[in-house]
Amino acid sequence: MDGKPTILIVEDDLDVAEMLEAYFRVQGYNVLTANWGEDAVETSLLETPDLLILDIRLPDIDGFEVARRLRGNRRTNLIPIIFLTEKRTRTDRLQGLELGADDYITKPFDIQELRLRVRNSLQRASQSAVNNPVTGFPEGALVDERLSECLQSERWVLLSISLQNLDAFRDAYGFVASDDVLRAISLMVNNAVKALGGEGDFVGHLAPAHLIVATTSERFVEIGERIRNRIEQSLDYFYPLKDRLVDVAPKKRLRLKMRALLPKDGPFADLDTLKKTLLRFQ
Repeated sequence: MDGKPTILIVEDDLDVAEMLEAYFRVQGYNVLTANWGEDAVETSLLETPDLLILDIRLPDIDGFEVARRLRGNRRTNLIPIIFLTEKRTRTDRLQGLELGADDYITKPFDIQELRLRVRNSLQRASQSAVNNPVTGFPEGALVDERLSECLQSERWVLLSISLQNLDAFRDAYGFVASDDVLRAISLMVNNAVKALGGEGDFVGHLAPAHLIVATTSERFVEIGERIRNRIEQSLDYFYPLKDRLVDVAPKKRLRLKMRALLPKDGPFADLDTLKKTLLRFQ
């Protein structure tokens, strides 16, 4: 929307919902509301809010079922959820925590306490967002920080490791299979860096299927060869057995694309120039 966090308030008591909406708008948030569980699921899928304040007692499906559906969807499984409820039993709390609730507050509640819980949950989510949810490797700001450090030295080498046609693989075999591929590739890269790299070497995402390794001129050749050999030997095994021996649409099969970028390939005026050069290697 406009850079402000978006909260979805799911509450069937209209007075409470209106009060919370007005209060959090004044606090500087974008606010969406839903009074039914099914509406909350639909709104979350369409708008992808930054946080849910979710009542457990709803007219149709309960808040636990809302949370269960959101946690089961790739687009919404990381949205922080604060359960808002009159229930106080240990069983209810455990059920909410099992579903990945970030917090739990009971009615009647202190609005200032709820505000602080919302703020803290959003801060925790923001901190975890610097890592890729599939591989756990750094992305975004952490990668930018490391690339900026490289620009201050003359000894760096960046290995660009791009997995081609992962979208086509996902279309054919589904999200779970494509995530398994990305995890396996990332593990191979990480193992190579651990075995052959130095203490300061770094692995991160420039894009979901595009990894970079920051290392030195003394190590990049051996690391690159290990990564290439491991991955290229494995690509066919990601396919079901019936599809390994059939060369169907070879241009759409998984392929590894690797290249090393050195300071002499520059000059690189700034971080954006360096990143654009790396992204051309995808």
